[in-house]
Amino acid sequence: MIETRKKVMIVDDDPDILQLLAMRLNAAGLDVETADSAEAALNRLDISRPSLVITDMRMREMDGMALFEHIHRTTPSLPVIILTAHGTIPDAVAATQKGVFGYLTKPFDSGALLEQVDKALRLSASRNGNTEWRSGIVSQSPAIEELLSRAQLVAQGDASVVIRGESGTGKELFARAIHNASTRAEKPFVAINCSAIPEQLLESELFGHAKGAFTGAVRDHKGLFQAAEGGTLFLDEIGDMPLPLQSKLLRVLQERQVTPVGSTQPVPLDVRIISATHKDLKAEVEAGRFREDIYYRLNVVELFIPPLSQRREDIPLLAKHFLARLSEKYHKHINGFSPEAMEILVSAAWPGNVRQLLNVVEQSVTLSTTPLISATLVQKAIHKEEHIAPLEEAKKRFEREYLIRILKITAGNVTQAARLSKRNRTEFYKLLQRHHLDPSAFKQA
Repeated sequence: MIETRKKVMIVDDDPDILQLLAMRLNAAGLDVETADSAEAALNRLDISRPSLVITDMRMREMDGMALFEHIHRTTPSLPVIILTAHGTIPDAVAATQKGVFGYLTKPFDSGALLEQVDKALRLSASRNGNTEWRSGIVSQSPAIEELLSRAQLVAQGDASVVIRGESGTGKELFARAIHNASTRAEKPFVAINCSAIPEQLLESELFGHAKGAFTGAVRDHKGLFQAAEGGTLFLDEIGDMPLPLQSKLLRVLQERQVTPVGSTQPVPLDVRIISATHKDLKAEVEAGRFREDIYYRLNVVELFIPPLSQRREDIPLLAKHFLARLSEKYHKHINGFSPEAMEILVSAAWPGNVRQLLNVVEQSVTLSTTPLISATLVQKAIHKEEHIAPLEEAKKRFEREYLIRILKITAGNVTQAARLSKRNRTEFYKLLQRHHLDPSAFKQA
């Protein structure tokens, strides 16, 4: 029997077939969503992701194959079944060679349909069934769900992975998720930030050192590679690793063994490497700041985490998740955010991504004296977090503050203020109008 509560999307421009398919799949205990065109299906896929798509091959405007190709480009782990008339069987066979999960000819047998659907959903369930491995990642974004599907697939092997994304997007959480979904889950997950440790200490931290290798080395020290034996080593901000150390790391990756500093005895290794960076490593290679050979060693699979500003549907979910956690931490009874506060959260720029959102929620919880967090608290917390304003905004802010200060000095005397600022009177008035400043208010003050 097909597992219940799985969502299936059916795409067909024939309303009778659409209704018939929906009835049969609903009867099998599935949650069915329908779309009468490929374009409508793509719009819905941007909002939520089903476990399976069933589409007709021949449709007006965009056909089923074009729909599949779009899905395969953006969501390659989402299975697609194509419905086809007898005359287009060669097209369907070609489609399966391109990655379509399967095809059915019209008129189709209900048993054959359910069998194909069952196989596709079992595949989807094997990738997404157990969610404990990804428990630290809170999201309802289709882009993140697709990324997690790819991460789960990658976890089944030992290929090196590079996770790209802006600071604060949660790269280490994804690295931990890959480790948790792998056969190495019971072994150590060891993380190191390559930009946070001085170059002269980084080699010893990674590879270890022998007693007497340098001043202060009073005993043998196992490095992080050995500490992660059998498990996963996460190299955060790999793009900041010094070039001399990159060549030594390359040797470790090639030989699968490490030689501690000051030792001549290599130690065999069984460690999976996951790296992360906010930089474009390809551009770093071209600029000569990152070795090309180690780039290809590390970058077997690349995962890119989109910034929070590109997945705003996650903001309410994350904010409520952080609120529940922090309310318990600070022993406060806070029920939620006011509608105005949530509106500010959803529309904010979030240059610091999820990490900044967490800080804003924590500041708001700490200062809140009511069951609902107000818009004022959220706004103040966001401004406090955003230390570096865009250049144009900073210039405007400075200009306004300068005008206010000079009007205070001259008690609102525009002629004197213009002379002090070395601007003619007309130009100075234009500046005041731009910033909505009234000189008479300063005379009264």
